[in-house]
Amino acid sequence: MSDMTETTPGWLTTDELDAARAQMPILYVEAVPVRVDDSGEVTSIGVLLRIGAGGTISRTLVSGRVMHHERVRDALLRHLEKDLGPVALPRVPASLQPFTVAEYFPTAGITPFHDPRQHAVSLAYIVPVAGDCRPRQDALDLVWFSPQEAASPAVQGEMPGGHGVLLRQALAHVGLAY
Repeated sequence: MSDMTETTPGWLTTDELDAARAQMPILYVEAVPVRVDDSGEVTSIGVLLRIGAGGTISRTLVSGRVMHHERVRDALLRHLEKDLGPVALPRVPASLQPFTVAEYFPTAGITPFHDPRQHAVSLAYIVPVAGDCRPRQDALDLVWFSPQEAASPAVQGEMPGGHGVLLRQALAHVGLAY
């Protein structure tokens, strides 16, 4: 990746982003994609499969930065389309009240959320999707789990940085604590 400035307003060069991350928290949005039945009950949870640093494969949620001068709603839709594809048909809630706010620290153990690159604050949403999800960008696949499978130690163990905790919080928020 080059250090050239992106042509899209709001993007930072790699050096500028590193400098900002070293000096202040960065705002993120995260989404737990779900399928719901006709009564609104969550029937399945979408979890992304990614290749991380060092070639490790892990499971994660839709996540990304909010750009300068970008509305939270627009950032959420942008990251849902980037990770799930253009025909996922997400239904972003009319009220953008997150189900939780996750605070990631570069020092492990301060909260359950850890990001070695930065201190980040993330607004987390549960977003029903009705369309065909086809991961793009750096996601290898999207796997749909039943809520019980998503809460299993096997799936949770493959979600580093606190994403497993965030997923369990999402399940509890919709009344599906396991």
